[in-house]
Amino acid sequence: MARQRKKKGRPVSGWMVLDKPLGMGSTEAVSKIKWLYGADKAGHAGTLDPLASGMLPIALGEATKTVPYVQDGAKVYRFTVSWGEERSTDDLEGEVTRSSPERPDEQAIRALLPKYTGVIMQIPPQFSAIKIAGERAYDLAREGEAVDIPAREVEIGRFDLVEMRGADATVFEIECGKGTYVRSLARDMGRDLGCYGHISELRRTEVDPFTADELVTMAEIEEAIATAQPAATEEDEAPQAPRPGPDQWKALDALLMDTGAALDCLPQVVVNDDTAARLRLGNPVIVRGRDAPAQVDEACAFARGRLVAIGAIEAGMFKPKRVFSL
Repeated sequence: MARQRKKKGRPVSGWMVLDKPLGMGSTEAVSKIKWLYGADKAGHAGTLDPLASGMLPIALGEATKTVPYVQDGAKVYRFTVSWGEERSTDDLEGEVTRSSPERPDEQAIRALLPKYTGVIMQIPPQFSAIKIAGERAYDLAREGEAVDIPAREVEIGRFDLVEMRGADATVFEIECGKGTYVRSLARDMGRDLGCYGHISELRRTEVDPFTADELVTMAEIEEAIATAQPAATEEDEAPQAPRPGPDQWKALDALLMDTGAALDCLPQVVVNDDTAARLRLGNPVIVRGRDAPAQVDEACAFARGRLVAIGAIEAGMFKPKRVFSL
């Protein structure tokens, strides 16, 4: 019997800057958005645990080619550390492994913040996606194995104390680089302060270059679908919510950021339609214009406001490394 060919998704491209709700995993969120949009490809730029909420940039279609540029961007987190207990997962999900009646005062906490600002060495949590001898640390930890995870370098550009919630909890905000584990900060600060600590609330508010103003909630997505649904008839007393189709995709597509929005970190050049066609075929082109750079390792080209290619500029010649379809 002939093998049935897998049905391809539609060629939709762009960034969904999702406000991920509590309780939803990052993989689940990507699958949900991919299904709603009927997209051929999807991926995300930076995992958020189910117990964390906030910004999860999801790339659809051609935008998946720009994921590394968002993953490398600075991130802002607002989080609450509850003092007095250290937990196996360094957040509310785990079992209590250490406890203390001691509680830190504001002065002691503020005095500690410079130690965790700048380039620091950090040991990721036992329950993390770090690979140890080819296996995920959280899989080994769940099997009861002691996981020896080496410390690694991370960068925290800003570490602010936002609010003291009595003696038992403190709210912080940080701006940090790729690979920083907020749960590790709670664990390590608690140990330094002699009281132990764990994350009880965590929200990611920004992932560069996206801002909080660009967040889209699941409620807004559902509203866009409902607004575009055909009106129910009297026979449809309890209609099932069908998978979105062409009537709803137009409303959903309006919620996407353009693929090129991920590349604010790169120099940009504007090209005409003929030059764009040559770039999309992988051909180098001469970069014209008074402000065009003559030599950069990485730049992006746009035509009519749409991303055409990412490449290097050498001696005034744009050499495409990655091209984008219309």
